[in-house]
Amino acid sequence: MKLEPIVVSLLDTDLYKFNMDQVIFHKHTDLCGQYFFKCRNKDVVFTEEMVQEISNQVDHLCTLKFTNEELDYLRSIRFIKNDYVEFLRLWHPIRDYVNISRTDEGGLNIEVSGPLFSAMQFEIYLLEIVNEVYFRMKYDYSRLLASAKEKLDAKIKALGDGTYTFRFAEFGCRRRLSREWEDIVVRRLAQETDKCVGTSNVYLAMKYDLTPIGTYAHEYVQMYQGIDEIPLAFTNHYAMRDWYDEYQGDNGTALTDTVTTDLFLMDFNRSMVNNYNGVRHDSGDPYEWGEKMIRHYRKYGVDPKTKLLLFSDSLDFDRAQALYDYFSGQTKVSFGIGTFCSNDTEVEALNIVIKLQYVNGRPVAKLSDTPGKAMCKDDAYLEYLRRSVDFRLNRGK
Repeated sequence: MKLEPIVVSLLDTDLYKFNMDQVIFHKHTDLCGQYFFKCRNKDVVFTEEMVQEISNQVDHLCTLKFTNEELDYLRSIRFIKNDYVEFLRLWHPIRDYVNISRTDEGGLNIEVSGPLFSAMQFEIYLLEIVNEVYFRMKYDYSRLLASAKEKLDAKIKALGDGTYTFRFAEFGCRRRLSREWEDIVVRRLAQETDKCVGTSNVYLAMKYDLTPIGTYAHEYVQMYQGIDEIPLAFTNHYAMRDWYDEYQGDNGTALTDTVTTDLFLMDFNRSMVNNYNGVRHDSGDPYEWGEKMIRHYRKYGVDPKTKLLLFSDSLDFDRAQALYDYFSGQTKVSFGIGTFCSNDTEVEALNIVIKLQYVNGRPVAKLSDTPGKAMCKDDAYLEYLRRSVDFRLNRGK
């Protein structure tokens, strides 16, 4: 079974890939990274035919270049700088950076290695490819599409009749059923409701004249673990400092949980509180996290109602509404909803990730506020990182 090309534009990715890449382009071009794929679902088998099709799709991906229209669109985003756009005019995905194989048990191995400014761009494209190949070749795709449409119709009705009153962004690139379906979802949410504030998908933002949404991901903070002169427990400090230097307070929603939110708050001082317009939740209990952030703002004399809490951890619409009802009177609240927008069907979605594991040959890791989300190839390093974090937390400065 041969599929049509899945990725047809290099804008078909999350905005934060460009945001992070611009910082790397300006400040850290000497960093090299290694990324590894993981499927968290149990008993998922990728057939030889699937793996071959994934490889063929990556071959096609690596023939793409940015068009002039796409470059002009990136240039129109106020915090994307012209020199970086001109770099992207020259850049394209390099096939030699990606290795794909199948285990004897039917597992999928993907490794991406190369200069970090290039290797990091593969993540979303690869996840889009793996998802679509798997669902088209494993199931009756037309049946999945019908069930997805039925569920989307119900969501749109609930967004219009007052069942759901919150505003949100579509964050569905990485877990989508297909390129075709995410396009339909974003178009309908934007045109048939007044609750969708934008999308993380830059291509669809351009296509439908929506706001592209995103700041940075865990890999951005993780990469500082690979820089020799930076102490492990201070990576948030250096990451936020470079981000502010690059964006001067624009594009400022900080992700808190890369090496635990408690450690993040030690570096989220008065200056950073003022420099960032809000914070994003991606692990741990969202209610405890929200209360903790509100207390932190008040500690510095900042009215929490002037700051944004953005929730993005495995949200469905009911969970988002409950969080909105709880926090809306205390602070600004928004949501990034991914899988339950772009891959809500009659079958379970894949929980697949591609995570940064090495920078300049050194292991790096995400701890998060949910221990089960930690992913690291080096158990000894992961324990060392935990001890470094605990030491600073216990020391209290």
